[in-house]
Amino acid sequence: MVNAQNTQHPQSPATVLAIGTATPANTLIQAEVPDRLFKAANSDQLTELKMKFTKICEASAIKKRHSIWTEEIVKQNPSIGIPNAPSLGARQNILINEVPKLGKFAAERAIKEWGQPISKLTHLIFCTTSGFAMPGFDCKLAHLLGLPSTINRYMLYHQGCHGGGTTLRLAKDLAQNNPSARVLVVCVEISLHGFHSPSQEHLDNLVTLAIFGDGASAMIVGTDPDLAAERPAFEIISANQKLLPNTSLAIVAELDEAGFMVHLSRNIAKYASENVESSLEEALAPLGITDWNSIFWVVHPGGVAILDGIEAKIKLNKEKLLASRNVLANYGNVQSATAMIVLDEMRKQSAKAQKSTTGEGLEWGVLLAFGPGMTVETIVLRAIPI
Repeated sequence: MVNAQNTQHPQSPATVLAIGTATPANTLIQAEVPDRLFKAANSDQLTELKMKFTKICEASAIKKRHSIWTEEIVKQNPSIGIPNAPSLGARQNILINEVPKLGKFAAERAIKEWGQPISKLTHLIFCTTSGFAMPGFDCKLAHLLGLPSTINRYMLYHQGCHGGGTTLRLAKDLAQNNPSARVLVVCVEISLHGFHSPSQEHLDNLVTLAIFGDGASAMIVGTDPDLAAERPAFEIISANQKLLPNTSLAIVAELDEAGFMVHLSRNIAKYASENVESSLEEALAPLGITDWNSIFWVVHPGGVAILDGIEAKIKLNKEKLLASRNVLANYGNVQSATAMIVLDEMRKQSAKAQKSTTGEGLEWGVLLAFGPGMTVETIVLRAIPI
C-alpha cells in the first residue's frame, strides 16, 4: 500500500464533504427520441436524416436522459424549432430562470447531506455552458439559497465537458489556501442552447441531440473536516489541467443568433485514448502507482466511444468504467455536471455493495474529464473508508 506521508501533497488535503444531484422532471426515453424530435420539428419527411439520427441514438449506449425540452416548449417558442432562425433571445429567456433553479435543487441536497448551517459556506463556484447573465448565475443562486452576503463567488461560463474537473481543481486550491473554508461547487447544464431542428447542413448537431442531457451536480469541499459533524467521502490529492497538442478544432461550439452550433471531430475518442496514459503517469507517479487496474475510475462519459477507447488502450478490466457507463446510460452526457454525478454513483454503489471505501473498496482513484481545447482534467482522489 502507498504511504501517503511519503508524497509531497499537503498534510491536510481538500476533502469532498457532500454531493448532491438534480435533474428536470421530464424524462426522454432514448428509443422514443427520433420520433418525438422529428415530429416536433415537422421533419418527418426527412426520412434518410431520421434514419441516420436513429442509428446514432441506438449506438449511444444511452437508455434515458432528463431534459427540460418538450414539444410544448417548441410550440411556445417556434423560432427554436426553425433551422438557423434567430432564437438566442428565446433560449436565453428560458435558461435565465431554469439554470439557477436546477442548481438550487442540487445545492440543497448537498447542503442537507453536509448537515451544517449555510453560514459556514465561504466560497461558491458556479459552472455552466448553458446561457449567460449579469448578475451571473452565481449571484442568482446565492440569492435563491440565502447564502451569506460575504461569500466569495466564482462564475465559470462555457467550460464544456471538462468543467467538472476544472471546478474541483479550483475548489481544491481555494480550500487548501483558506483556513476553515467550505466551498460550494455547483455545475448546471441545460442543453437548450444546442437544441436545433434536424438539418442536413449541420450533421454534427445530430450527435448533440442524441447524447446531451440536462442536470446539475453540487459538492461541498473543505480541509480538516470535523469528524463529529462532517462525513468526508474523498480526499482530493492533486488536480492538473493539460491542453492536448493539435486538437484545438476537435470540439468547437460557436454561439450565434441561432444558439450553439457544434462542430465535432471524428477523432475525439482517439485523442482521448492516446493521451490518457501520459496523463495517468504524470499524476500517479508521485504515488508509485503503475497498475491502472489497481485504482478506481471516474471518467466523464462524453460518449461510449471515449469509454471504449480508454478501456482498450490501457487494458482496463470491464468493471472499471461501470460507474461511468451507468451514468451515460441513465443521464447521457450532462457536460460539466457529469463527473460529480459519476462520483456520486460510485460512492452510492460502494455503500450498497458494502465495500470498505467509497471508491469501490479501493484507496486510490482518478477522475478524468475531456473537453474543448482539447482539455483534459486529471484529478487524483483518495477514497475514505465507509
